Amino acid sequence: MEQQPDQQTEPYVDSGVGSQPDLQGGLERLWAPYRSQYIAKSKRSADPFATLPELSDEEALIVARGKSVYCVLNLYPYNPGHMLVVPYRQVADYTELDDAETAELAEFTKIALKTLRAVSKPDAVNVGLNLGKASGGSIPTHLHQHIVPRWAGDANFMTVMTGTKVLPQTLRETRALLADAWETVTRSTD
Repeated sequence: MEQQPDQQTEPYVDSGVGSQPDLQGGLERLWAPYRSQYIAKSKRSADPFATLPELSDEEALIVARGKSVYCVLNLYPYNPGHMLVVPYRQVADYTELDDAETAELAEFTKIALKTLRAVSKPDAVNVGLNLGKASGGSIPTHLHQHIVPRWAGDANFMTVMTGTKVLPQTLRETRALLADAWETVTRSTD
């Protein structure tokens, strides 16, 4: 298309979900080409929590398995070591859990806290459920309890200025550390 001489052209600025309006260049991009293998092989599921237990612990990033719940690393962690305790059964609301699921979810949460404290020594921990889409629940049909380690200053300049979170190791390495510590913690409480 030929440009008319009286038309002023402005440079294209990429923008959209996640864009930061104060950045002159629009969206910031962090290129991670190694992720293309995951994306290409990944089968999308409306409820990944239902299919994760079918995979190996290493592949699914499962830290520990119980009778009615399991603990898995968050694939998109807020902080390193961000775990989720998930019932095997697809349940949308906490009130729908049966007594065994409720008890094991509580026990796994306690063990996850002890494990995080042993491995990562966080300054604090956020624990909670987002029930329903409006609450921020990314998978509102399958409840999952978040256990998020926090450190003073974990929202540092990288997060505040660039909207980027730095993780110090791969999720597989984090899972292995937590899985080993989980076994130690559970042995010491038996």
